[in-house]
Amino acid sequence: MTKGKTGLIVHLTFFCMCCCIAYPQCLGAAEDIQPNDLHMRNSGCDWPGFLGPTGDGKSPETGLRLPWRQSGPSVVWHKQLGAGYAAPSVAKGRLFTFDRHGNKARLTCMRSETAEELWRFEYPTDYRDMYGYSNGPRACPVVDDDRVYVYGAEGMLHCVGVLDGELIWKVNTANRFNVVQNFFGVASAPVVERNLLIVQVGGSPPGSPKDVYEARGQLSGNGTGIVAFDKFTGEVIYKITDELASYASPSVASINGRRWCFMFARGGLVGFEPHTGKVDFQYPWRSKKLESVNASNPVVAGDLVFISEAYGVGSSLLKVRPSGYQVVWKDAPRRRDKSMMLHWNTAIHYDGYVYGCSGRHAQGSELRCVKLESGEVMWSERTNERTTLLYVDGYFLGLGEYGTLMLIRANPKKPEVVSRVRLTDEQGRELIGYPAWAPPVLSNGFLYIRGKDRLVCLDLGFQK
Repeated sequence: MTKGKTGLIVHLTFFCMCCCIAYPQCLGAAEDIQPNDLHMRNSGCDWPGFLGPTGDGKSPETGLRLPWRQSGPSVVWHKQLGAGYAAPSVAKGRLFTFDRHGNKARLTCMRSETAEELWRFEYPTDYRDMYGYSNGPRACPVVDDDRVYVYGAEGMLHCVGVLDGELIWKVNTANRFNVVQNFFGVASAPVVERNLLIVQVGGSPPGSPKDVYEARGQLSGNGTGIVAFDKFTGEVIYKITDELASYASPSVASINGRRWCFMFARGGLVGFEPHTGKVDFQYPWRSKKLESVNASNPVVAGDLVFISEAYGVGSSLLKVRPSGYQVVWKDAPRRRDKSMMLHWNTAIHYDGYVYGCSGRHAQGSELRCVKLESGEVMWSERTNERTTLLYVDGYFLGLGEYGTLMLIRANPKKPEVVSRVRLTDEQGRELIGYPAWAPPVLSNGFLYIRGKDRLVCLDLGFQK
């Protein structure tokens, strides 16, 4: 080989190395920096974002030790948290929590099986809740390969590295898109779709009132209801709809060979093509009350999409198609007993039925099973405790807002609550305090549940 060719090869090698450093999203570099797996237990799967690996509250894990013993699953560890309502996320043996300590929002990465802290990322926040609820984050972290995204209650969107928590990019959505403060701040978790991070923003034109009360609910949008960012750089790829933000999160699904994204925004359901942002339809579905919210994620089953709210409108089922929809059924406006009225919990579809907790308030709330195709209520079970469900291997794991952990058999014919337990520490003190509003998380046989200021890890284990 000649000296000239050798110099050229060295030059090209140096150039390629520089490109990989400058643009880590390129394929070769992404493969080089993939986080190593810290799991000690090899069975099971990750729970990398809101409502799990498929975004529907279902775990694909099988062979767990269910039902559990009379006293409930064994406690592996528990850890005090700061303020907030965000559930944790788990990927490759790393658990990510998002909470608030003083005037800083904190993302913490720890070993999922031991709670050993690996790193933390913090940023200043001045969010104050209009109703006096927690000033901490509401939306769970979203993990995607070597990056993790957090969306704070004040509207700060951050992307940091999984391995070290170093900042990759950030966007102040409240300032950039002129978001008028809603009742409870930002609570919608983003969703990753290919190279996009799809985020519910809901900005308004300049000169808009400072908050929803000053506007008396009469706010306009500025075309940033939903914003898709390049997940590697934070660059805006597209902005769509004049919808204002709700507290639900985007749901992505494949229907008849086409990708869809559904966003249950403040005014109703938006169906669109997630890669281009082309809007197929907008379906109005919201109470006329000023102090009402949409907070439950859409439930997708085939080409059917179920939505529900708790402020008097109730539920509706749509059959969707490109550029349109058909209303299969909807709760009658004057009917007091709606099929289901979901507040902040999302129903779970299983074998032609949807299961969820119906009720705006704790008192009078009920676990319900509803036939999807007709809206017929198959059964109701009074809980007086709004409850979030997770489906796994023929059962629902239910977490009540006052700390009750339930095991419920998936049965459309009758309610079968197999177990109700209250978790305690070695001194007999209850571990899960009100409000336990974060949905439960299941990864590799470990169940993670959050109360007011504590995260508890339980071992469901696997059958031998």
